[in-house]
Amino acid sequence: MSQVITRKSYLRLQGELKNMREVEQLAIRDRISAARDLGDLSENAEYHAAREELSMLMYKVAKLEERLADCRIVDEDEIDASSVRAFTEVTLMDLNLQREVIFKLVEPEQMDFASGRISVGSPIAKGLIGKKIGEEAEIEVPAGVKRYQVLKIDKYFGDA
Repeated sequence: MSQVITRKSYLRLQGELKNMREVEQLAIRDRISAARDLGDLSENAEYHAAREELSMLMYKVAKLEERLADCRIVDEDEIDASSVRAFTEVTLMDLNLQREVIFKLVEPEQMDFASGRISVGSPIAKGLIGKKIGEEAEIEVPAGVKRYQVLKIDKYFGDA
């Protein structure tokens, strides 16, 4: 299943990938080469550390390439705020605590629970996705069952 992502986030991730390939990878390869020139590789800590760092970077590159290949770019005008979904801000009545709460459903790297930004993959978001104004959701979380009623839905792109 492809992940939805804003155009701005897609371009930012492409920039990160380019930096990993063209700057970070080359710098690590230079360190490996310099460490190799020091002689005996079996006891060369700099060489082994740089090789490990290159391996971790290549893993990150592969994961980022996979993510970029498996995403769907959305523009603000494509978001339908008639139901809860990614890139919406939802005002809820917490039926357990009888108070209003606001959640913004964002991409995983934008998540910040303290400011109300929750990942679209979180249990709360998954339980809210597809709900319309007036509908209720019962969501099982580690602390028990949360009950919410949807009061308002707006588009939200935040700082993406």
